Amino acid sequence: MRRVSGLAAICRAVEGVAAAPSVSGNPVCRSRLFQAALFSTTTTNSSSGRSHWFSSTRIAAAHAVAGTVLFSVAASTLVAEVQAKESVESENRPNDVVLYQYEACPFCNKVKAFLDYYDIPYKIVEVNPISKKEIKWSDYKKVPILMVDGEQLVDSSDIINKLTKKIHPDEAIDRVSEDGEVKKWRGWVDNHLVHLLSPNIYRSTSEALESFDYITSHGNFSFTERIAAKYAGAAAMYFVSKKLKKKYDITDERAALYEAAETWVDALNGRDFLGGAKPNLADLAVFGVLRPIRYLKSGRDMVEHTRIGDWYSRMENAVGLSSRIQA
Repeated sequence: MRRVSGLAAICRAVEGVAAAPSVSGNPVCRSRLFQAALFSTTTTNSSSGRSHWFSSTRIAAAHAVAGTVLFSVAASTLVAEVQAKESVESENRPNDVVLYQYEACPFCNKVKAFLDYYDIPYKIVEVNPISKKEIKWSDYKKVPILMVDGEQLVDSSDIINKLTKKIHPDEAIDRVSEDGEVKKWRGWVDNHLVHLLSPNIYRSTSEALESFDYITSHGNFSFTERIAAKYAGAAAMYFVSKKLKKKYDITDERAALYEAAETWVDALNGRDFLGGAKPNLADLAVFGVLRPIRYLKSGRDMVEHTRIGDWYSRMENAVGLSSRIQA
């Protein structure tokens, strides 16, 4: 009976995805199971994920460098990454931050990119996308939800605005009112870029299964839900992605993704970041929503066929290691 109930919930979730209207800063994180599934990631949202990314380069170096030198290089790299993070005055740093999330949600990843960049320690509560029991206490039934010293913040862009005010109280007016360029590109992320992700990661049955391999391994599912989601979910989202292509008037999903990547690189206009010498809120938004797909086939293709790879690597160094702590 439990299996039947899980599959029924998945079917209801699929029906809800295609019809869900856009919500400011959170257009597709409205369904049940597929709030997490629409945008999945293979390595990037936790400290273990980032360690996996670095492991390939460190292993390669080990073949050419003696153990002592390798340790020195690795230590120097780590120090550089920590220093790359933006500092926050201790009196402005939140004391208790808890993120209620789906590991694969791009809007949750936007918030985590901000927290990681400013080195704000945070705990994670992974929400079961079917039962949502972890957020039963909240009237807000979507993710992300961020609890900051007992205050509930919702909607990814609004969360980031309020956190910016909190950590930079003396500069809050300038930073949150934003110049036109930052505001334009943050809006572009929420209203355009995110809509390209689902059609790309579910473009084929093999890519859909690749996505669900990660989702079912890292999401908060029961054993029965995990089995049902991997196969039924991948098949369902393959078809849902076709509906999303039509809804957002996407003819060729890969071409649209590549065009978006090139559009962003053009916006940099030769700068390391849109913010110049260091990332601004727009850089963090683009990076955050792309992190879930970076090491899926769609993300690998994007880096191979566009100029975005150098900027993305700079962002990985600037954001640094995850600031997540154990709950």
